[in-house]
Amino acid sequence: MVNDKSAVVERANTRFGWFRAYAAGVPLLAWLLGALVAVLLEQTAGDVLAAILGLPKVPVLFGCMIMLKEPTLIPSALIFVALIYGAPILLLGKVLARPGNWVAARLMSWPIAVPVILHLVVLYAIMYFWSDVSLYRMLTLRLTLIAIMLTLSLNLINGYMGEFSCSHPGFMALGAYAASTVMVGLFVNDRLFGEALLPAFLGPFMFPVALVIGGVVAALGALLIAIPSFKTRGDYLAIISLAFLFIVKSMFENLQFLGGARGIKGQPDYADLPTVFCWTVLCIWIINNFVRSTLGKALNAVRDDEMAAEAMTVNTRFTKMVAFLFAAFWAGIAGGLFAHTVRFINPGTFDLKRLAELLAMVYFGGLNSVYGSIVGAVSINLLGEMLRPLALYKWIVIPLLLILVMIYRPTGLVAFKEFNVRKLVQPKRKPEEEV
Repeated sequence: MVNDKSAVVERANTRFGWFRAYAAGVPLLAWLLGALVAVLLEQTAGDVLAAILGLPKVPVLFGCMIMLKEPTLIPSALIFVALIYGAPILLLGKVLARPGNWVAARLMSWPIAVPVILHLVVLYAIMYFWSDVSLYRMLTLRLTLIAIMLTLSLNLINGYMGEFSCSHPGFMALGAYAASTVMVGLFVNDRLFGEALLPAFLGPFMFPVALVIGGVVAALGALLIAIPSFKTRGDYLAIISLAFLFIVKSMFENLQFLGGARGIKGQPDYADLPTVFCWTVLCIWIINNFVRSTLGKALNAVRDDEMAAEAMTVNTRFTKMVAFLFAAFWAGIAGGLFAHTVRFINPGTFDLKRLAELLAMVYFGGLNSVYGSIVGAVSINLLGEMLRPLALYKWIVIPLLLILVMIYRPTGLVAFKEFNVRKLVQPKRKPEEEV
């Protein structure tokens, strides 16, 4: 079996070796600039090219939905994606490699925050122009960024801590309801909460506070489950956390002053793309620093061998408690952003299906990896949208894909890989230059 897996990996490396040789020496800044040109090209010439190719409109998600709805348009959709995305990114990435490396080398003489901010500005510009084509793209992009936050926070527990928690949709629900109650109660004329108490112009300034309140409420909920459950481990913790999810869902179904089973609607539209993007970047930065800190290393030690970690003076209970509350806090913030993105929540939003999606993102992307959480969230979220024309059949395709990943990559696609920002933004050299 090991030989079979090695053979598969070796064939994959040989198959994609041409791309690795082509991409060698191309810095991240060059790829981002190529992608920026691609999305600007789609903005200016996308409609014309789509009409020439006989497409009804510009493909929303890289042509996948068009291909599944009308298979006869598969060649046209592939040509569109190749001309708009493939050619500009590959060609400009290579052309801009030398000037990109020159700029990256100059930026590295500055504090690391300068090149990071520059890369983030270009990345945000790509997202903005790509999502500006349609409201559906904008909504999908914001939900994908929120999914990254949820996957990262769940990976803290199921990956870095080595436990199996099923309570994350419950934390998400606590944050969503808390943030929605604050914002709707203060700034919206609503049938549940009555007249608005504060003028609307204060809403954007109060929104971050409401998100933090949602995170704190989720962390307090996590404290209620952490105190008794951390005396157990393994399957018992999974059962307790699953029971917590059902308790939270049932609680909101029976709290009539929060809408009961009907939920809360009419949240102010403050979770726009810049807001969600900034919160996602902040979440990635803080969680990455957390897992690389002394406390994060202690968390890994607890995961590998709790008794040995205890013998090496690691306070295992305190370490697990902090990590659990920290993960719940970010899940609560993500829940608040989710509520103000879709602008409607009810208890059914945070059910077992939501749990299955989050677990799929974590284990598909990879355990103990910030990279893996990002890859898993983006892949599963976009794949679910791309396969939407298949209706129920997409829940056959996605599980089959997960099964294949679990067979050939049991720890996920990008597992146990450290997220090093400095390596991302630094200039790249070809292998022969490094020698």
